[in-house]
Amino acid sequence: MKKHLEISIVLFILMGLVPLIAQSPAIHWDFEKIQKGRVLEKIKNRWDLLEGNYSEASGIKGKGLRLDGFTTALRAQETKTPAPGKELTVELWLALGEYPWNWCPALTTERDDVGGYRLQIGPYGQVSMEVNIDEQWRSATSTRETIPLRTWMHLVGIYRANEMIEIYVNGERKAFSEIKGEMKGSIGNFLLGLVASPKKPSDIHRTFGTLPDYYGLEGIIDEVKVYPEALTPEKIKNIFIQHEPRLPDIQPRRLPTINDTAKKFGAYYTTLKYYPGWDNLWPVGDEADVVVTFDRSPVKLVFWRGTRYSPAWVSENELWMADQSVEAWNNEEGCFEHMQDRHCRFSNVRIIENTEARVVVHWRYAPVSVNENTWRRDPKTGWECWVDEYYYIYPDQTAIRKVSWKTGSLEFPRQFQESEVLLHPGQMISEVVEKDFASVADYNGRTRMVSFVEDPARAPYGPFNWDKFYDYTLQQFNFKSKNKPFICFEPDNKMWLRYENIKNYEGVRGCNHWPVGQARCDGRTTVVADRPSHTIGFPISEPVVHENGGREFWFGLYGMNEMELNDLVRFGRSWAFPAELTVKEGNLKSAGYDKSERCYKMENLSATPVTLSFILAGSKKSPVINPAIYIKNWKSTSAKVIVDGQENRDCRIDTKKTLEGIDLIIFLPIEKESKTEVRVIPVS
Repeated sequence: MKKHLEISIVLFILMGLVPLIAQSPAIHWDFEKIQKGRVLEKIKNRWDLLEGNYSEASGIKGKGLRLDGFTTALRAQETKTPAPGKELTVELWLALGEYPWNWCPALTTERDDVGGYRLQIGPYGQVSMEVNIDEQWRSATSTRETIPLRTWMHLVGIYRANEMIEIYVNGERKAFSEIKGEMKGSIGNFLLGLVASPKKPSDIHRTFGTLPDYYGLEGIIDEVKVYPEALTPEKIKNIFIQHEPRLPDIQPRRLPTINDTAKKFGAYYTTLKYYPGWDNLWPVGDEADVVVTFDRSPVKLVFWRGTRYSPAWVSENELWMADQSVEAWNNEEGCFEHMQDRHCRFSNVRIIENTEARVVVHWRYAPVSVNENTWRRDPKTGWECWVDEYYYIYPDQTAIRKVSWKTGSLEFPRQFQESEVLLHPGQMISEVVEKDFASVADYNGRTRMVSFVEDPARAPYGPFNWDKFYDYTLQQFNFKSKNKPFICFEPDNKMWLRYENIKNYEGVRGCNHWPVGQARCDGRTTVVADRPSHTIGFPISEPVVHENGGREFWFGLYGMNEMELNDLVRFGRSWAFPAELTVKEGNLKSAGYDKSERCYKMENLSATPVTLSFILAGSKKSPVINPAIYIKNWKSTSAKVIVDGQENRDCRIDTKKTLEGIDLIIFLPIEKESKTEVRVIPVS
């Protein structure tokens, strides 16, 4: 009877009346059971190790595993790799938040890049099945952006000895490669979601400016299976269509959004959030960052760990503009700059003045390399180059940036300034700036536009040459926003201009090792828009450097407002060519105008509070626009300000307590091109 039954089954199979025996996995992680850092592998009923920052998430079916892209890995130390046969299938579901720094295994049996097999994800959203045959990796690889972000994707890799390697994505074959030879064995256990050994990112600028690092996949993975045979195309298609993927719980990435609830002028400590996987890396508390807000504008000035505290101006529609730090370089370690300080070990920020009239923020950093070596370290003392940047910020959305370092500690080569437009993940250059992306000018009103053009290497635009610079003193970026960022430099500034290729305008061309990035890399070209990046870079200026008291320094007037270029030229003149101040009444000592603070400085020499008055010699050449006034030793708790005989109720007045007494700070919102009298009257 048994023999007849076996014969009947064979006949039915041959006749197509009975389906073939179902193909079953030899390994299966469904992530339904995770306990105390371990996950259950269903087939062998063994618990495998989970390490790093992981969490449960909604999967394609039930639960999935959320990978942070930095630390998360599944290491199957108990679930041994099955002996490879003539065929093999790796199957899984994956949803990514961003692409890995370089090729990264979703599942691998390799160790130190030798032996075994792996199903990998590339830095541009490619998928590759790779098998080690005769000590060489043979692969089938899909095209770029085969995997879109924030979407569940069904990925299958097939190996048939002496025949073929194949890739299937969402039930469709996307790549294949004919092979000769067999996989002899796989070394080690399974590793999921992380590279087996440190590797360098793709698209780097300098090999000596980049170090290898561990990195992984960032997203959610589910239903990982390994079969000891090759699944048929029909089986693969059937698995895919049996699931109805919902949107994965991965939110689109944006640089931090700053709440506008303060609605006042002032500086605030806070801890800005990016996304949980990145946030969890930082061992910081509740006051890790600084944000400056303005009461009459939605513009923000942000000092954030993600930019290594390099301040960024943020417009009303969340377009970001930053600038370089002091930068040096050599041919051994690459760039020495704030960008390389990805853990902010040499970079910190603090609020040192926070009044109704003015805010002062101090950013201190040491330029460092990818090796975390500092610039020009003295072998005798251990001291190196440290830079102090002071930001004197006023209610009209402007700030003086004063950059200072100990004389002789920086030297050459060096660069002080490089304009950096920041892009959110997924944001195109064309969404931030116009094709005429920057306007430049001098204080005589001579202007020029810098643009995206067809051929920037040819006249009249190029070729670019570091030996060719201009004497422009003002730049404004033409953001697609009401508020546009600008910089005013002192006369005798040197400015380099570079036109950009129009082919890049609708793309993301730039670099994405900074901001946010944690790879030890001093340059990585942006190819896809999965990460935050910085772009354009020019204009670049070499400002006038001063020296005093054993310190060298330069300063510039930065801001983001609604002024047109001609108005900015006039505004810049009020700073670069300030109206002369003459004391009229009171025992008042004037130190004149301090351009490095955008402020008239005086000292009250009287023993008691008295009325003080002075004349500002405003003119067309030296207009008076929103001047700031600092009176040391004021000796009163407040004041009122009279301008040309009338009280100015719009002025901002506050006091600052010091060890020596009480100082008065005034921000006076006026615009004058004529002689102006200002009286300051003490108020208890």
